[in-house]
Amino acid sequence: MVEEQRTRVEEAMTRMVNEVDKLHLRKMQADMHRCAANCCDNNDLSIERVHQCVENCSVSLNKAQKYVQNEFEHLQNRLQRCIMQCNDDIRDKMGPNPTDAEVSRYSQDFEKCAVKCVDGHLGLVPTVLKKMKEVLAHGRYQQH
Repeated sequence: MVEEQRTRVEEAMTRMVNEVDKLHLRKMQADMHRCAANCCDNNDLSIERVHQCVENCSVSLNKAQKYVQNEFEHLQNRLQRCIMQCNDDIRDKMGPNPTDAEVSRYSQDFEKCAVKCVDGHLGLVPTVLKKMKEVLAHGRYQQH
């Protein structure tokens, strides 16, 4: 059951990453490479200026990637906190020497709670994805 939930989360995150990459990051990466190539083609620049120019080309992409990474980490942290709360709640209910039947029941309760966490957080994915697309489309990640 736990593995099934992990797979669901991983698949949702992978779909999200792929969509953001295809819609925004990949174009930004291509633009960065074109910009860097133009820097290298400019024979009037010193080697230091070429390096600085190339570095400047990557600033926007780096900020966008950092923004996306932070959003994913935030979503994953929220899910982890929810599951940790499930674990804490079960530990609070379980006595110091639970019987096998109690352990089994509490394990089932934990799994139900964890599934509820996963369902709830996967339900947030479309909203988070929409927000990320808007932020990336308008370049608002620059402020973060």
